Amino acid sequence: MTKVTIVDYGVGNLLSVKRGFEHSGVDVGVSADPAGIKKASRIVLPGVGAFRNGMNELKERNLIDVICDASNRGVPILGICLGMQLLFEIGEEFGHTDGLGLVPGKVKAISSESSQGLKIRVPHIGWNEIRPLESDLNWEKTVLASVHPGQAMYFNHSFLVEPTDKSCVIAASEYGSNLIPSVIQHENISGCQFHPEKSGHSGLQILKVFADL
Repeated sequence: MTKVTIVDYGVGNLLSVKRGFEHSGVDVGVSADPAGIKKASRIVLPGVGAFRNGMNELKERNLIDVICDASNRGVPILGICLGMQLLFEIGEEFGHTDGLGLVPGKVKAISSESSQGLKIRVPHIGWNEIRPLESDLNWEKTVLASVHPGQAMYFNHSFLVEPTDKSCVIAASEYGSNLIPSVIQHENISGCQFHPEKSGHSGLQILKVFADL
């Protein structure tokens, strides 16, 4: 059995995520089979695109219950970009869409205003620093255990998560007037709004740490 299983639901940049894990020396596989994912010891939910489309694809492939059951059993899960957003209860893109509901909170659009009221570009594309919300927050037992505060990661998104419990936000990034939760950790669930597989050595270290947690 592979150490990490990447869920193939038709909307993920699967190859680059798989290569990221392989580059870090992790035994990784890709699966769209509910029975195979049910046996996974670690699950990665990648994704690019719209929230509603992502949930529809998961439903079509009978993967929603499998992922939720794995979460309830304590299987470590990592969501990447759209995959992180789908872990939440509600998405507001193209109207209200129910998410997986594994993390309390919603997904809403990035504000297109700067802190001075000027227009900024949306989507948020490019490199941005990640920092803990609290100066004394320790990343030691999280997927960021090998990352230093202030490290830049690669983002590409138009929506951001808004957790009900802000304590699950272990790193955030500033973009205009937006404080973007860039990494969350809620019990056995972790999520990165950026793309660790495209974020150089530090991003690859996140994948390795997730596999070894």
